[in-house]
Amino acid sequence: MQRGAEGFARHRNAIHYSKAEAAIAVAKNEDSMYGYSKNVGRRKRMKEAVQMVIDRLRPMLQADGGDVELVEVDGGVVKVRLQGACRGCPMSQITLKNGIERFLKDEIPEVDRVEAVD
Repeated sequence: MQRGAEGFARHRNAIHYSKAEAAIAVAKNEDSMYGYSKNVGRRKRMKEAVQMVIDRLRPMLQADGGDVELVEVDGGVVKVRLQGACRGCPMSQITLKNGIERFLKDEIPEVDRVEAVD
């Protein structure tokens, strides 16, 4: 009789374990789904923060006939398009690295670098 009870207990534990494994798999899937939505929200907030900082920089560039447009934020990489006098200026890389990038990094620590795109 004990063998039957032990077998039943083992079988019951196996079923319970399988349900637990299934629950863990579902939870992991939900975590990844929620993680995705959290990441989308985080990216959106990051882009908004970068845009706010760029909007504060724009008057300084516009005073010299230039401008900057936010194109994309991809992780810690901010892509901008230099416009007006900044577009063809030989000093544009200095403006980009020592001005825009430095200011963005100071304001938003998650920014790794700033790249100019055409």
